[in-house]
Amino acid sequence: MFSGKLRSALVIGGQGIRARKLRTFLSMVSLFLGVLAVVTVQAGAEIAERAMLTDVELQAGKDGTVTGYIPGEKGAPGIVEATLKGRADAVAMISSKAIIGEPGLRPINEGGMPFEYANRGGDYQGPMVYCDAGGVCQEQKPQEKKPDGQAIEVSMVALTGDIRPFKPFRPVSGTWLDFASAPSLAPRIVLNEEAAKGLRQYRVPGEMMIDGATHHVTPQIVGVVEDGYPQPRVYLRLDELRTWMPAAAASSELDRFRGGGTGLEVYLQPGSHDLQQLLKAKLIGAGVDQKQVEFRVVNSKERMESELKIMRLIFLGMAFLVLLIGVAGILNVGLATVGERVEEFALRRAVGMSRMLLAGIVLAETLLTGLLTAALAIGAGAAGLQIALTLFGHRFPSLQGTTFPWEAGVAGVIAGLVAGVLGGLIPAIRAARIPIATVMRA
Repeated sequence: MFSGKLRSALVIGGQGIRARKLRTFLSMVSLFLGVLAVVTVQAGAEIAERAMLTDVELQAGKDGTVTGYIPGEKGAPGIVEATLKGRADAVAMISSKAIIGEPGLRPINEGGMPFEYANRGGDYQGPMVYCDAGGVCQEQKPQEKKPDGQAIEVSMVALTGDIRPFKPFRPVSGTWLDFASAPSLAPRIVLNEEAAKGLRQYRVPGEMMIDGATHHVTPQIVGVVEDGYPQPRVYLRLDELRTWMPAAAASSELDRFRGGGTGLEVYLQPGSHDLQQLLKAKLIGAGVDQKQVEFRVVNSKERMESELKIMRLIFLGMAFLVLLIGVAGILNVGLATVGERVEEFALRRAVGMSRMLLAGIVLAETLLTGLLTAALAIGAGAAGLQIALTLFGHRFPSLQGTTFPWEAGVAGVIAGLVAGVLGGLIPAIRAARIPIATVMRA
């Protein structure tokens, strides 16, 4: 019985919409901007969340990735390298400093600083005091200043495997490192954008000096990536580096105090508990402090969730205010339509139509209007997003591959239904209360 009444209400409501095309159009115009605002806010929030998460993933790693930061001392780099050799479920990044350009000279960006700060200010001439774990402090002599030259300092990152499943580096030009091919005698390197900027800005010889290497290296630049780091970095295969540098340079607390030494990061797939325990056992057995061997799971989305939620609620509140204007428009048109159709509704009541079905007819008209408006707003939002990506997508690499989020479509449908109910409820109640005697006065 209920399904029959529902079907009748929808059919008669559709006929009413067809009979009053102009008023339906005016209702849709007043509602369109409100629904479009909800769709835009929801789509914008989803896209902003993905873009923010993607930028964080460049540095911290994808959500769920297990990361470990290990001091590069007491043979830790060699232990990690041997343990992860040939494994696809874990990658190690062994970092150290390198200089590209003229040997024996002071780099333009000493310390590996971003190039916008290079050659600014003088050297600090005050004393440097280093205190070890036992509390013994001693003043450090300033290092001998080298003559300025055409050279740049970079952070050199040697990889045991492809890091991109853990950190989604975005290609800018060229290619990424090919780990399937045989090692090359001339190491292939990939620059980040800051390192590429330095090589474009300064004409330096293609020679790379690495601490601990037996000879200076002539690298092959094969590509440029966006990695999210403001400092200049270069990436290369660890097995190609080993041709020139048989083992990682040992580092100490003093090296780290001075900003040098070897850094070691490990990235593992979720569920790698056995591998974590194996690494811990080997490192602790080699003398590495147990407190310095820790693994944690990357959970960037949870950390950003609160601020994203607040931002979304603020903009959704503004969008619903615009939506209420559209609801008011539907309400006014609905009340005017009911006033004009008093005799029609009274006649329907006189021939036996129930009050519930009469209210359902009016409510069906506003619901159908809301759904049609939602469909148009969703279509306009999706088309607008594609146009915006086509025109401005190249300026924002984090938006590459973005598609219209289905969450925005669902939000648009819900907004259309809510607007239809709110705008049609009062006219539906008024239509249901029309007395049968009204047809006699007509």
